Amino acid sequence: MSRKKAVKGKGSSNTPSSSPSSDKEKGKKVPTQSNGVVHPSRPSLSNSGEFYDIAFKVMLVGDSGVGKSCLLVRFKDGAFLAGSFISTVGIDFRIWDTAGQERFRSVTHAYYRDAHALLLLYDVTNKASFDNIQAWLTEIHEFSQQNVVIMLLGNKADSTHERIVKREEGEKLAKEFGVPFMETSAKSGLNVELAFTAVAKELKHREMKEPNEPKFQLQEYVNKEMKGVGCCRS
Repeated sequence: MSRKKAVKGKGSSNTPSSSPSSDKEKGKKVPTQSNGVVHPSRPSLSNSGEFYDIAFKVMLVGDSGVGKSCLLVRFKDGAFLAGSFISTVGIDFRIWDTAGQERFRSVTHAYYRDAHALLLLYDVTNKASFDNIQAWLTEIHEFSQQNVVIMLLGNKADSTHERIVKREEGEKLAKEFGVPFMETSAKSGLNVELAFTAVAKELKHREMKEPNEPKFQLQEYVNKEMKGVGCCRS
């Protein structure tokens, strides 16, 4: 899936960040990196003039048409874009939106290697996209980092009358593979912010936790947040 979208100053699929050589030429100090994590003093990719302490690469993956780009646009811009779509492989806001079509699969494989988190989507109105989740997970385990954060998302949950895949089926599949799960809707905003926030909290906890600090329970956090807002977080 995915749509045409202009990436304004946030890099491209070939150059996700500024090169060390260009920084040196400008007399700037190049920040050190560890395991792909960018550390302090690096400017924000949003061109807002802000700075961040750490940055992680999050990928959205799944079959074509499941709503990956819509989910990204909803999170970043708070908008839902309807219309005609083309397959995209793009980068925006350090969140990578990949194409689900087979001809782009080799490109997606290359991006797996340094991704810190993967949001794996299926469409609740499309049984085939749900059935293909196991194949996606097999690829993820083959090509991604061993400790990558994975979250399963059943998207288009607003499509009540067209729904084919029950919520319970998604929950069961997630338990089988030991990954957190929630349903989302790019159209209504259901759980979109929560999905990205939960993954960000998990990644931050891994990077900054003290040796004796307990492990962050991602699914417990998700369940607590959804219960607090009646499962309708936007």
